[in-house]
Amino acid sequence: MIFVYNTMNRQKEIFKPLKKNEVSIYCCGVTPYNPPHIGNARPFVTWDVIRRYFSKLGYKVRYIQNFTDVDDKIIAAANREEVTWKEISDRYIKAYFKAMDALNVRHADLYPKVSETMPDIISMIETLVDKGFAYQLDNGDVFYSVEKDEHYGKLSGRKVEDMQAGARVEVDDRKRHPMDFALWKAAKPDEPAWDSPWGKGRPGWHIECSTMSLKYLGEKFDFHGGGADLIFPHHENEIAQSQAAIGDENSFAQYWLHNGFITINQEKMSKSAGNFFTVEDILKKYPGEVIRFFLLQTHYRSPLDFSEDRIKETQIAYNRLKHAFDNLNYLAKEIESGKFVKSGGEKSAMITVSQAGGLVELAERLMSSFEDAMNDDFNTALAISYMFELSRDVNAYYNDYIGGKIFPRGADAFIIMRVREIFLDMASIIGIFENISDVEENSANSKLVDKLLEIIISIRQDARSSKNWAAADKIRDELKNAGIVLEDTPQGVKWKKA
Repeated sequence: MIFVYNTMNRQKEIFKPLKKNEVSIYCCGVTPYNPPHIGNARPFVTWDVIRRYFSKLGYKVRYIQNFTDVDDKIIAAANREEVTWKEISDRYIKAYFKAMDALNVRHADLYPKVSETMPDIISMIETLVDKGFAYQLDNGDVFYSVEKDEHYGKLSGRKVEDMQAGARVEVDDRKRHPMDFALWKAAKPDEPAWDSPWGKGRPGWHIECSTMSLKYLGEKFDFHGGGADLIFPHHENEIAQSQAAIGDENSFAQYWLHNGFITINQEKMSKSAGNFFTVEDILKKYPGEVIRFFLLQTHYRSPLDFSEDRIKETQIAYNRLKHAFDNLNYLAKEIESGKFVKSGGEKSAMITVSQAGGLVELAERLMSSFEDAMNDDFNTALAISYMFELSRDVNAYYNDYIGGKIFPRGADAFIIMRVREIFLDMASIIGIFENISDVEENSANSKLVDKLLEIIISIRQDARSSKNWAAADKIRDELKNAGIVLEDTPQGVKWKKA
């Protein structure tokens, strides 16, 4: 049973999919007028984990994320650079994919664009005008009338009579109510424009997401999400115009999920405030998986304060898990090479009196706790804590093995491979260790590296045998500089990546 915090009702609810074993998701995408910053990345990493988790549970997931490729800020950027609006949007859509790929964010099933959905947008506005929820001004602008909508404000909890024009709400004396919002904007000189029943123009901000989500997910779908800053006015207005057009107060998204802000010195990070770090800049100093891990070590609804020190702490924490990942891969290589004792017929991850048996028992229990955390409103912070708990025991087992304190039994090989499978299942949901192929140990290049290192280690051992300590130390130090650490154990010299 999965519980999700629904912004609409301000409480956790049991998730009940509209269609059995299927999940439909719409996440508001970026307005591509400059490179994505770390605050932009949080919702997409969040939804990537949610999507991964549902897929792991066996759901068929349909995930849509738009690009607002026609917008005032895009037009302003194009005018500054004396290029077309499309050149700006295409450039920063490309930058978006580059940044998200580095963060292991899997691509959506579809990325509709405003410029490619214009007939549908115009059709939806016509429906709202025909139903009396929208009105046209003499110049060709079309506005949604919030006073016609008795349910307006139900997502944010605001009342129409108390509302004042605010952030991203246009102040216009021609509107019937200050909170009426633009569905269609009449064309201005040197701006992109499309033909419509009201004259040339382009859509308002909110109508695009309603149109695209309804077009690709239907009149009812499971999830709609984005940053908490979108609750009002964007998502509020989406709900109003969508349900008005459909004529059903129970239509549109059933669950609304919003991630918390990223702050710097307790102030919201934003492009407009100028206090932001682009993903591209951070990637110059830290791996993408570390940035992703940073975003997921805090529950998605909680605020997250960004700082250089916190990223450094995250890298240390990430490396602890990576160490366990490497140790499990090393043990898998030992198993594949026949170094674990094998006895007839033992091919299950049964609990035995061996240390491996205790380890798999712990792993199974922690996997259950991991899933409980994810089932409780996708609590990645808690889920990750169970990965750390498992990693400690994995590392202890590895250390005992290379220290000659463990002599594996026949079933231990299958048990350790099950532990590795559990650890990798956790990692795949969180979305880490993906830059390293699960099968790299079996690749031709890896086998070549193994052979070369065997030769180098043999040469070092010869140097030690002849008491040429300087040569032996030089080999060890040069390998370390190259990222290879040698460990002298009772079972011989072992190597691993630093």
